[in-house]
Amino acid sequence: MSDVQVGLIGIGLLLSLITLRVPIGVSMITVSFAGIWYLMGWNVAWGALGVIPYQFSTNWVLSSVPMFLLLGFVCYHTRLTEGLFRAARMWLSGVPGGLAISGILGCAGFASVCGSSVACSAAMGRIAVPEMMNQRYSAELATGTVAAGGTIGALIPPSIIMILYGIIAQTSITDLFLGGVTIGLVTMVSYILVIILRVKLNPDLAPSVNEAIPLSQKIAALKDVWPIVLVMIGIFGGLFSGMFTPTEAGAIGALLSCVVALIARSMTWERFKNAILETLLTTTSLLIIGIGASLLQRFLALSGAGTYISELIIGQNADIVWVLAGIVLIYLLLGMFLEPIGAMLLTLPIVLPIINSAGLSLVWFGVVLTKLLEIGMITPPVGMNVFVIKGVVGNLISTTGIFKGIMWFLFADFVVLALMMCFPDLVLFLPALAR
Repeated sequence: MSDVQVGLIGIGLLLSLITLRVPIGVSMITVSFAGIWYLMGWNVAWGALGVIPYQFSTNWVLSSVPMFLLLGFVCYHTRLTEGLFRAARMWLSGVPGGLAISGILGCAGFASVCGSSVACSAAMGRIAVPEMMNQRYSAELATGTVAAGGTIGALIPPSIIMILYGIIAQTSITDLFLGGVTIGLVTMVSYILVIILRVKLNPDLAPSVNEAIPLSQKIAALKDVWPIVLVMIGIFGGLFSGMFTPTEAGAIGALLSCVVALIARSMTWERFKNAILETLLTTTSLLIIGIGASLLQRFLALSGAGTYISELIIGQNADIVWVLAGIVLIYLLLGMFLEPIGAMLLTLPIVLPIINSAGLSLVWFGVVLTKLLEIGMITPPVGMNVFVIKGVVGNLISTTGIFKGIMWFLFADFVVLALMMCFPDLVLFLPALAR
């Protein structure tokens, strides 16, 4: 049996284990260890198991992951974004679907300090959905809006997916963040247009709010926005001005969020403890998956399977459009069943050589990949954001009803994805401008 055949059999076994519901990280570590053992012997396999996890986990850039997670969980538990939604609700009260648009803006604001679409959906689901239901909004529109809006969480920096991609692909995280800003804003605008269009076509989805809010109250509501605005200015101002690196930005943002929460008197010991515990649990699971991906990368390199697959695709003189279409289809299918980070780290060792061989920008592909993974968060049958919203709203609406509510937003996502594929400068403009 050739080395390449061993690699291909390993990929098959890996997919079989995942199908059997074995955790992705455990599956990758097990198959990679067994494959290296078969190819290189027991001592080399044990050496890889000792060295590779250490090399991955001691990567300095990786230290930003727990810090950005802590930043997001502190903002989530101390509810620093509630003021942003209330202010948006007041200023948009006269706009068709104003509350739903406020929910999208709230998701975008929370995304700028969070980096997780699940946390974004959970936080805004508790704030925005009850408010919309009180104003007799359609349950499908209310829940679909927040579930889709949560996907902005991984596009607008800081983004955990982009940080991990940057480490694996060895590309600039700052450039990825800048590319994500544009696509995050384009996605936000597309969602707002969807809401306005739907409400125009069917006004019963979002009854007009006959509430005359004085200008003085609207201005006063802006005072509640300062906590999240201060954190955003601290992170983005320092990051994009060059005062500190993306790695340092996570620690500074986490510290700043704690200070702001204390000043706003929304921080308690219980909330701080919950934020720390959730940060530890999430970081641990991400590290296990990341270590598994690093071992898989080494196994595929030793077997030559990754190079073989890349040459098989590119060597056939296949049109790059069809190659990209195949990659997009694979990620859309994986997004239906796997959580985003696991799907990304599972496939990058195979996909990155193809992207490199085709001469495509790793920054552009990283943002496209993030968009694809976030589409998977609201795609049936296992759209994680949908189930998060279902957990928040309880029996208010069925899971099927929430999926119906996100269909229009899915269409908008595919339009944005097509624009990214046809016009790469949409992603690369800001990174080029910054350089």
